[in-house]
Amino acid sequence: MHHFNEIFVQLLILLAVSMGVIAVAKKMNQPYSIALVIVGLLLGLIHVPVLDEAESFITQSNVFQAIIISLFLPILLGDATLKLPFSHLREQGKPVLALAFGGTLLSFLLIALAMYGLMGLPLVVAFTFAALMSATDPISVISIFKSLGVPKKIVTIIEGESLFNDGIAVVLFQISSVYLLTYMEMGWAGAGSGLLLFLKFSVGGIAVGSLLGYLFSQLIRFYDDYPLEIAFSMLLFFGSFFIAEHFHVSGVIAVVVGGLIFGSYGARIGMSETTKMNINSFWDVITLIANSLIFLMIGLEIKHINFADKWALIGAAILIVLIGRTVAVYASLYFLRPFPSSWKMVLNWGGLKGSLSIALALSLPSTFAGRDDILVLTFSVVLFSLLVQGLTIKPLVKKFGLANPVKEKDGADM
Repeated sequence: MHHFNEIFVQLLILLAVSMGVIAVAKKMNQPYSIALVIVGLLLGLIHVPVLDEAESFITQSNVFQAIIISLFLPILLGDATLKLPFSHLREQGKPVLALAFGGTLLSFLLIALAMYGLMGLPLVVAFTFAALMSATDPISVISIFKSLGVPKKIVTIIEGESLFNDGIAVVLFQISSVYLLTYMEMGWAGAGSGLLLFLKFSVGGIAVGSLLGYLFSQLIRFYDDYPLEIAFSMLLFFGSFFIAEHFHVSGVIAVVVGGLIFGSYGARIGMSETTKMNINSFWDVITLIANSLIFLMIGLEIKHINFADKWALIGAAILIVLIGRTVAVYASLYFLRPFPSSWKMVLNWGGLKGSLSIALALSLPSTFAGRDDILVLTFSVVLFSLLVQGLTIKPLVKKFGLANPVKEKDGADM
C-alpha cells in the first residue's frame, strides 16, 4: 500500500508540472504538446531531486509502459472518434481513405526498405521502426489549425487519416515485431499468411467495434442521464479495446469503429444536447491528462537514451521518414483531382509523429533485439517532428493563405 501511495505522489508531482506548463502555453496561445516536450527535455537534462523518482518511474518501469498502452490508447482514440462527426468524414472520405490505407502502407514499405537497404538495420528492426513511423498524431497540429482558422476540410482529412492510420500502424507493428521473420522464411506463402493475419486483425477489430458501438448506442436510448452515459462511453472504449485484444484482433481498430458509431449513430438516437456537451467535456479533461503525461514523458525519456554514436543514423532516419511521408501523400492523392497543392504541402508537413509511436516503442519487451535502436530513432524522429515541424507549420499555413484570421479570435480557445 505504501508503495502505491509513493507512486501516486510521483504521478501527482508530474501532473502538477504538466498542468502548469499547459496553463502557461494556453495563456501564450501556443500548442501545449510542444511546450510539454520542451519542458520534459529541460527536466531530463537538469537534475531536480524531487522529480528524480517520478522520472525514473515513468521512463523505466514496465508498469507504466503497460498503463500507457492499455489506458492511454483507448482514451486518446475514443476521444478523437467522438469529436469527429461521421458526416464530415464521409464528405472527405476519398482523401482520408487514400491517405490512411494507400499512404500508410506506402510510407511503411518505403521507410522499412530504406532503413534495411540503405542504413543496414536488421530486417525486423527496420520494419518495426517503419510501422511506428506510419502513425500520425495530429494533436498539436489540429490545435494550431483551429487557432488559425484553417478550412475545416483540411482539419477533417488530417484527423480522419490519423484515426485510421493509427489502427493500421498498430497492426503493422504487431506483425513486424512478432511474426515477420517466420513469414519471411516461408517466402510467398508467408506473404499470404501475413496478409491474412493483417485482414484478421483488421476485420476482427471492425467486427468487435461495430457490435459494441451498436449495443451501447441502443443502450443510451433508455436513459437521459449524462453521468451514466459518460460511464457507458468509458465502458465502450475500454471494453472494445480489451475484448478485441483478448480475441487477438486489433483493439485500436475496435475502439475507432466503436467510437465512430457511438459518436454519430448513438449521439443521433440517444443523446440529448446536455449529454453531448458533458460527454465531450469529460473526454476533453481525460485526454488532456493522458496527453500531458505522454508528451512530458517524451522529453523526460531523453536522458535514458544513449545517442552517442548514432547521430548519422538518426539524421538519416529523420530524412527517410520525411521522404516516405512526402511520397505517400503525393502518390496517394495523385488521382484525386482537383486537390489543391497547398493542401498537399500542409498535409505532408502536418503529418507529425507523436504519442502513439512513443507508446508503441516503449511497449516492446526488453528482450526484443534492437529495442534500444528503435527507441533512439523513434524518440529522435518524434522530437524532430514535434519541435521542427510543429513550430514551422504555422508560418507554412499562413504562407499558403490557408489561415482565416477572422476566426482566430473564436478559434484560439478551441
